[in-house]
Amino acid sequence: MASSGRRVSASRLRRALTPWLFLAPSLGGVAVFMGFPFLDVLSRSFRDAMGTRLVGLDNYKAVLDNSAFRLAAGNTVRFLAVCIPLLLVLSLSLALLLTKRAEIYGKLPADSGDRGGCRLIRTTMVLPMAVPAASMVLIWKILLCPEGVLNQALTAATGEPWETDWAFSPWAFPVLVVTYLWKHTGYDMILWVAGLQGISGDLYEAARIDGAGAWQELRYITLPQLGGTFCLVGILSLVNSFRVYREAYLLAGSYPDSSIYLIPHLFAHWFLNLDVQKMTAAAVMMTGVFLAPALAGRIVQRKIGREKIGRKKVRGGERM
Repeated sequence: MASSGRRVSASRLRRALTPWLFLAPSLGGVAVFMGFPFLDVLSRSFRDAMGTRLVGLDNYKAVLDNSAFRLAAGNTVRFLAVCIPLLLVLSLSLALLLTKRAEIYGKLPADSGDRGGCRLIRTTMVLPMAVPAASMVLIWKILLCPEGVLNQALTAATGEPWETDWAFSPWAFPVLVVTYLWKHTGYDMILWVAGLQGISGDLYEAARIDGAGAWQELRYITLPQLGGTFCLVGILSLVNSFRVYREAYLLAGSYPDSSIYLIPHLFAHWFLNLDVQKMTAAAVMMTGVFLAPALAGRIVQRKIGREKIGRKKVRGGERM
C-alpha cells in the first residue's frame, strides 16, 4: 500500500511539473529580458540620474508636475475611453452578424457557395492587421492631406474649395480613432467569433422553445457566456491601443496636433533627452495602470469558470 501511494504521488508530481518544464525556456527568457530589467527600472525610479543616490518620490512628483505628461496622459485616457468601448461594440456586432449569416447559409445545400461569403468577409476584415503601418499611413495621407482624395470629394460635393490638413486640425483625434478602429476591428471580431462558436446551440434551442426572442437570447445567453472572451478581448485591445503611436508618428510626426499627443510621444522625447528619472518613474506608473485591469479581468475569468463548474455539478446532480 505504501509503495502504491508513493507511485501515485510521483505520478501526480510528474503531471504537475511537466507543464512547467515545457514553459521553463520561455519563462527564463521573460525573466532575463523583461523581469530583471523591469526590477532595475523600478529601482532607478527612486534614484537620481546617475543611480547613486536615493531621492524617494521626487521623480514621481516631477512626472506628475510635468505639463507635457498631463497633456499626454489626458489624451491617452480620452483615446482609451473612446476607442475601447467603440471597438468592443463594433467588433462584437460584426461577429454576431457574421455568425448569424454563417448559421443561415449553413442551413442551405453544400453547393450554395462559401457559406454566404463568410470566409471572404473574415479574411477581408483581418487584412488590415497584415498591412505594414508605413504602407497604411501612406494610404491615409493620400486620403487626408490638403490635396488628398477626401478634400477633392468634399470640394466636388459642396462646390467650395477644401484644403484641410486633417492630421493637423481639430479633426486629428477622430482621424486617429478611425485608423485604430479600421485596423483592429477585424482582429477582435475573429476573437468574438471564436467565443460565439463555443456557446452550445442547445441553449439557444431551449430558449426558442420557451419563446425567447433575439434580444432575450443576446441578453441572457450570449453576453453571459462571453464573459471570458470579453476579458481577453478587452485586455488585448488595451495593449494594442498603445501601438497606435506608430500610426500617429508616421501620420503627424514627433510633434502632432495637441489632441493626439500621447504617452509614447512623451517617452520618445524623454528618451532623446536621456531623462532617465522621468522615464523610469512614468514606466512604473504605466505598468501599475495596466496591471489593474489585467488582474481584474483574471479575477472575473476565474469567477466565471467557478460558476460554470458549479452549474455543471448541479446539472449532474439533477440527472442523478
